Amino acid sequence: MFPKKNLLHLQPCFLLFRFVLWNNLEVVSKNQLTVNMIRKLLLLSAFVVFYRMAGMADVSFEKVFCDSTLRLDYIAAGNSKESHVFLDRMHKFGGWAGRRCNLDSIPYVGNGIVTVADSLSGDTIYRHSFSTLFREWQSTPEAAVTSKSFQNTFLIPLPRRTARITIELLDARHDAVASNTHFYSPDDILVKESDTRGKSEYRYLRKNGNAEDVIDVAILADGYNASQTEAFYRDAEKAVTAILSHEPFKDRESCFNFVAVATVSEDEGVSVPRRKEWKKTSFGSNFDTFYSDRYLTTGNVSDIHESVSHVPYEHIIILANCDVYGGGGIYNSYTLTTTGHDNFAPVIVHEFGHSFGGLADEYFYEGDVMEDSYPFDVEPWEPNITTLVDFDSKWKSLLEEGTPVPTQRSEWQRYPVGVFEGGGYSFRGVYSPADRCRMRDNEWHGFCPACRRALNSLIDFYVKE
Repeated sequence: MFPKKNLLHLQPCFLLFRFVLWNNLEVVSKNQLTVNMIRKLLLLSAFVVFYRMAGMADVSFEKVFCDSTLRLDYIAAGNSKESHVFLDRMHKFGGWAGRRCNLDSIPYVGNGIVTVADSLSGDTIYRHSFSTLFREWQSTPEAAVTSKSFQNTFLIPLPRRTARITIELLDARHDAVASNTHFYSPDDILVKESDTRGKSEYRYLRKNGNAEDVIDVAILADGYNASQTEAFYRDAEKAVTAILSHEPFKDRESCFNFVAVATVSEDEGVSVPRRKEWKKTSFGSNFDTFYSDRYLTTGNVSDIHESVSHVPYEHIIILANCDVYGGGGIYNSYTLTTTGHDNFAPVIVHEFGHSFGGLADEYFYEGDVMEDSYPFDVEPWEPNITTLVDFDSKWKSLLEEGTPVPTQRSEWQRYPVGVFEGGGYSFRGVYSPADRCRMRDNEWHGFCPACRRALNSLIDFYVKE
């Protein structure tokens, strides 16, 4: 489901190309000297290709990275017509909790990619994909009349020697609209080492292995004051229980660690601007993002990462101490949701499906303000929606023989996996794999088969060689 290692898939093509050219040179040229020169060039090119392939096969985490983390803080800025991305600062701290396999691959394109290359050989040694609140904002009416900036923070393993780092922001057509290339050097005195003194207390809720062997999820508190630490731990346990009650997480629990970090806020609750309620909290979470009542986010992304650098973490969940319904989930950034309403459990699972799993929303409404999010002539990167441009790459193999494409929603009980029009906020032109799924419906019991398979593949990507 995911791309193979760079260059390895070129080997059969190269061999075929060499065989055809080698055995037909006498036809294409009467000059024996030219023939011999071309043959020598082919042999040299073969040596170079296979040398690089062998070198990549030999690259291991320990050879190119330290057991430490480099934190990259960026600022994405612009408006609906232009995009920019700037390096803000770099931090480093001990321990690397991310993947140690599939280093030069990404599972999904997302809305952006970070690429790390060895500055000496030029080889790609690490890649990371993500989505951003900035790219969402660019599709809002506000972006047409003003320019704004957004924080973005990403983690990469700490390179042993000088590395070239490139970040790209992608549009809905997967084309780069902004990029920035900079360098990390081990002797750069301005790369700050994060200080772990005075960090918040923490408690492991599930510990199934060492950080290098499993997926580490940190759960943080926003809007819990000093007297509410135990309440936060109880809510964090509810969140973990909810996630692990859903397949494939239930069956793959051994692949995860969950650690709750009791970050303390001055005020109780989080900001609800439409009510003129502004709170002083650890991360400044607020509702009414993009003037949408239920959308709960925070722009203080670097503060989030700074507060949790003393524990191994790879993915982040933030629990907001509030009874207002809502939340948000951004792929490879964070999940954020409130804990004080009846739908806390299904919402936390839904949002984790976004932030961890890269799953799209499968709900849709006619005339929705976001209905133009996906061009109909481009295949979306998310695994659980399709425009049918490249349906083979999605859940086509899960369809039972005879399943109509598209599938009528009135026949959802007959076809538990189908191609149902509507998804990704679009009433027409975008299709989803099931009529009922956690990514569409809080009342439904779990993820649809296509989402479960995608999540399983993603877990494998992180933990399997």
